[in-house]
Amino acid sequence: MNEKGPSFTLGPLVLVRLAGIEPTTPWFVAKYSIQLSYSRNSHNYAMEEKNYITPAGHERIKTELLQLLNLDRPEVVKVVHWAASNGDRSENGDYIYGKKRLREIDRRIRFLNKRLEFAVVVDNSARKSGENDADQVFFGATVTYSALEGPQAGKETVITIVGVDEVDLDKGHVSWVSPIAKALIKSRIGDCVFIQTPTGPTEIEILDVQYL
Repeated sequence: MNEKGPSFTLGPLVLVRLAGIEPTTPWFVAKYSIQLSYSRNSHNYAMEEKNYITPAGHERIKTELLQLLNLDRPEVVKVVHWAASNGDRSENGDYIYGKKRLREIDRRIRFLNKRLEFAVVVDNSARKSGENDADQVFFGATVTYSALEGPQAGKETVITIVGVDEVDLDKGHVSWVSPIAKALIKSRIGDCVFIQTPTGPTEIEILDVQYL
């Protein structure tokens, strides 16, 4: 387990596929590679800024934290105490590994506590029921769009805008601070917006907006 918390890399292949376009040149790889890496040094901004997150994402973080506090950590502490009673600690593999694992758990606990401390849970229940701007793209929206030009014209792409701790590219879940999300925010069904692609700005049309 890593003290730095979750690390997500949005490489050029991912970004282009989200836009519905296939990469073709090394130039694109150099120019459009974007990394969202959460390390102790580069992630300080997120530790002190509001951490927008969906209710489901918030629950997942709380569940992991409780798992570490109530199950994982006590179990490792037992192992460390048992190993310490077996003699020379310098050559005691169980003790050495247990202490290392305990430090990793404690770092992860501190990280998750910080994420929860600055968490802002975005409740879209009003939009889900259609009472408030249900056709407009905000945090938590699942957006279907298609390119209006280029080789992928007409191909539909679906993404969901989530918090930085919830990114899952296999499911099309992208961070609200990603370029594609920023291009879509505040647009409505039927709107046309521009996103960056290897060949330059490409116009896309918003086909559907849902809050699931």
